[in-house]
Amino acid sequence: MKKPAPSYETPEVRETAELIRGRRTIDLYLQTPVPGELVRDAIETAIWAPNHHVTEPWRFYLLGEEAKTRCLDLCYDIVSATKGEEKAAFKRRSWSEKPGWLVVTCERSDDELRQREDYGACCAAVQNLLLYLWKVGLGSKWTTGPITRDDRFAEIVGFDPAQAFVVGLIWFGYAKVTPEQSRRPLAEVLETLP
Repeated sequence: MKKPAPSYETPEVRETAELIRGRRTIDLYLQTPVPGELVRDAIETAIWAPNHHVTEPWRFYLLGEEAKTRCLDLCYDIVSATKGEEKAAFKRRSWSEKPGWLVVTCERSDDELRQREDYGACCAAVQNLLLYLWKVGLGSKWTTGPITRDDRFAEIVGFDPAQAFVVGLIWFGYAKVTPEQSRRPLAEVLETLP
């Protein structure tokens, strides 16, 4: 028996579109603890991202208080060296208000094509993670600032920078403020070829 063609006007489809369109990058968080089980569920869901040859190149590192403090110290050192102590102190205060910290890395490959495919897969996994968190009421921010490219950060997190690189530092928690957002019209980003 042949299955009927799917309907694209279902509540589920509309809900999925609203979830994707509604997700926002969050900078300000409530200081409410996030249940660890919820974060583990989000990661378990994230790893179902498509990945060529099922390489599963991602690794996730959930940072505890000691690791976060070491990251705050490193951030202060990096910013004070380039922008001064006042800006470093401001950034340290701002970062210290991020309740959850998760680092996502990608395995390195000598094969350039595989490296691009693996990085794309890791980015898809991060998007899965962010959407899951948003669906359960958590905001997040995916950052790739200078700290994520510093070998001292790799040492804090516990990975070998010769074997992996950071795809993102993900902050997460309950949003204090949810910003508005927009995108360019579809006509500006879509080309239909004959």
